[in-house]
Amino acid sequence: MLAIYKRELKSYFRSFIGLLFIAVTLFFVSLYFTVNNLLYGYPYFSYAIGGVIFVFLITVPILSMRIMAEERRSKTDQLILTAPVSVGGIIFGKFLALMTIFAIPTAITCVYPLIMRCFGNVPMGEAYLSILGFFLYGMTAIAIGVLISSLTESQVIAAVISFIVLFLSYMMSSICSIISSTGNFLTKLLGCLDMYTPFSELLNGTLNLKSVAYFVMVTGLALFLAVQAVQKRRYSVSSGGLKFGAYSTGMIAVAIAIVAVINLVLGELPVSWTSVDVTGQKLYSLTDQTKEYVKNMTDDVSIYVIVAEDNRDTTLAQTLQRFDDLSEHISVEYVDPNVNPRFHLQYTDSSISLNSLIVVSDKRSKVIDYNDIYETSYDYDYTTGGYSSSTTGYDGEGQVMSALDFVLSDTMPKLYMTTGHGEYSLSSTFTTAIDKENVDTEKINLMDYDAIPEDAQALLICGAVSDFSADDTEKVQNYINQGGKVILVLGYTEEATPNLDALVESMGMRRANGLIVEQDSNHYYRNPYLLIPDQSSSTYTAGTYNKYYTFAPYAYGLVIENEDAEGFSYDAFLKTSDKAFAKADVTDLSDFKKGDADEEGTFILGVSATKSLEDGSEGTLVVYTSEQMFTDEANSMVSGANLTLFTNALSGFVNHEVSVSVPVKEYELSYLTLSQSRAVLIGVITVLVIPIGCLAAGFVIWFKRRKR
Repeated sequence: MLAIYKRELKSYFRSFIGLLFIAVTLFFVSLYFTVNNLLYGYPYFSYAIGGVIFVFLITVPILSMRIMAEERRSKTDQLILTAPVSVGGIIFGKFLALMTIFAIPTAITCVYPLIMRCFGNVPMGEAYLSILGFFLYGMTAIAIGVLISSLTESQVIAAVISFIVLFLSYMMSSICSIISSTGNFLTKLLGCLDMYTPFSELLNGTLNLKSVAYFVMVTGLALFLAVQAVQKRRYSVSSGGLKFGAYSTGMIAVAIAIVAVINLVLGELPVSWTSVDVTGQKLYSLTDQTKEYVKNMTDDVSIYVIVAEDNRDTTLAQTLQRFDDLSEHISVEYVDPNVNPRFHLQYTDSSISLNSLIVVSDKRSKVIDYNDIYETSYDYDYTTGGYSSSTTGYDGEGQVMSALDFVLSDTMPKLYMTTGHGEYSLSSTFTTAIDKENVDTEKINLMDYDAIPEDAQALLICGAVSDFSADDTEKVQNYINQGGKVILVLGYTEEATPNLDALVESMGMRRANGLIVEQDSNHYYRNPYLLIPDQSSSTYTAGTYNKYYTFAPYAYGLVIENEDAEGFSYDAFLKTSDKAFAKADVTDLSDFKKGDADEEGTFILGVSATKSLEDGSEGTLVVYTSEQMFTDEANSMVSGANLTLFTNALSGFVNHEVSVSVPVKEYELSYLTLSQSRAVLIGVITVLVIPIGCLAAGFVIWFKRRKR
C-alpha cells in the first residue's frame, strides 16, 4: 500500500494536477477569507468556509477522475491487480495520496484564524470546527470521486458523473424541500445523499458527532464499493467469478445495512450525547439551573414550533432538542403554517411570525414570538442616513425556561417596589429578568397604605436616596415580623437615613459610617471604591461562586452586631477583605487615605438576615449595600454575575427552588479591527501570491518533465 501511495502522490505533483488543485482551493478559501473576515471584519471564519464548499464540485472531479479510470484505460491496472497487494490496499493507498494533496491547503487554511486573532476576538473553537467540517466534506467528496473513477475507463465520464453526484448531494436539501415541505419516505431516502446539511451543522459551533459519523461512514462505504468494483473485475475471468460476484453483492448489502443501522442508532441518541457546544458563549448548552428545573418537572408540556421543520431556525432547534432530551414530559412538534394556517388561533388572536413557539400545558399556554428569541440593537448609520440593525443576543433558553414555569405554575407571585424616596429604576436587563421569573410587579408608595398588601410575595426597596418616614419603616418591620421577605438595596446619599438604618438594626445589623475603601488590590478594580467582594457558598451566589467575580461599586459596609443572637440567623455571602475601611469623608473620591475616625475591618456587602417568628415562620431581609451593583455597566463587567445575584434572591423569595430567569446569551462578537491597507496586503498574499506560487511551481515541474 505504501508503494501505491508514493507512486500516486508523485504522479500528481509531476502532472501539474496536484498543485493546480491546491492553488484553486487556496484561491477560493483566501478570497472568501479576505472579503468576509478582513474587509468586512466578521470574526467568524465559518462565513468563509461556508461559502467555498461549491469549489469541490469542480476540483474534486478533476483531481479524482484519473485515479482509477486512467489505469483501466491504459491497461496498467492489470499490473497493479496482479501485484502482491490487496485491492483494499490499492484503493486506500490511492485515496490517501489524494487526501495528502487535499491536506496541504487545509493545513494552510488553519493559519487564517490565527491571523484574524491578531485583530480582534475570534471564536477559535468555532473556526477550527468549520475547518474540520471543510476537511470531512472534502474527504467524502474525494472518496465518491474514487468510487466513480473505479467504475469507468473514461476520465471525462468519471469527471462528469462525479460532478453530477456531488452537485446533487450539495443541492439535495433544497430538492427535498421542493418534493415535500413536510417530509415523506422519499425525502428521507434522498436525505441520505444530503452532504451539505451535516456540513452546515458543523459550521454553527456544535461538534455534532452524527455529522462526523455521517462523513466517515459515507467515505468508508464509497471506498468499500470501489474495492468491490475492482474485485469483481479482478476475478471476472476466473472460474469462481460468478461465485465471487454473488459474495461481493452480499458484502455490499451487509455494508449498506451496517451504515443504515449505525445511523438509526445515532439518530435515537440524545443531542447532549452527540453534540459538543464549542461556542464561546455556550449558545446551545443549557445552564445548570435549567437542567435542574426541567428534570424536576412532573406535568406534561408541549412546545409547538410554527414553521416547517425543514425551514426551522437551526440554533433554536438545537435548544429545543436539548429541552426535549432532558425530560419525557416535554415534547417538541413542528407545525407547518402552510398545512395548518389556523393552528395558532387556538392559543392567541394575534398573528405570529415564523419560528415562533407556543408552549402549552393543561393549565395555560404562552406564545413566544420569534422576534423575542433574539436581542437586536439599532444603530444610526451616518453614511446612509438611516438605521441599521444587528443581532446582539440569543435568548432561546431564557424564553423557553420562563414559559415552562409560566404554564406550570398555579399562581403568579407578586413583587411590590417602593417609590417616593428617589428609588433607583432598574434597567431593562433587570426588569426583563423579573418578567422571566414570571413575577408580577407593582410600584407602591407606602404612604398610601396602612400595611404592605397581603398578596405581596416580596418587597423591593432599591437605592432610596431620601429616608423613609418612621411610619413607613414600621410598616416594613411589621411585614417582616409577619413572615414577609424584603430585598433592601442601599443607595449612596449624602442625607442621613436614620429610619432606614433602624430597619437594618432591627435585624441585628448596623451600617458602617461611610463608603468602603478596599486596600487589598485583589479586591478592587482600578479604583479602591470599585469593590470585588469575596463570595461564600450560598443559595444567593449559586452560579457565581468559584465561577465569576461580582462587582460592587461605591458600596456601604454592614456589621453584624451579634451573630449568635437568639432568633436570628445570618448568611453573609459577600464580604470585603480584612484590609478595608469605611471612609466617613467622601467629599473627594480621589482620596483613598484612611482617617483616624474611619472604621477598619471586614465588612459585609451582601447578607441575608432571617428572623424566627413565634408561629414557626420566618421573616427575611436581604441587603445589598450598593445600588450600582444592579446597573447594566456593573453587570457587564462581570459577565452577568450581578444579575445572577439579583435573580437568586428574587427566585428564593417567590418560592422558586431554581431561578427560571436565564440571562440573554451574547450572540455577536465585535468586528475585527484592521486598516484597509493591511487587509488588502494580507489579501494579496493569500489570494494571489500563494496560489500563483503553487501554479508556478507546478508549471516548472511540468515543463521540465516535458523537455525530458
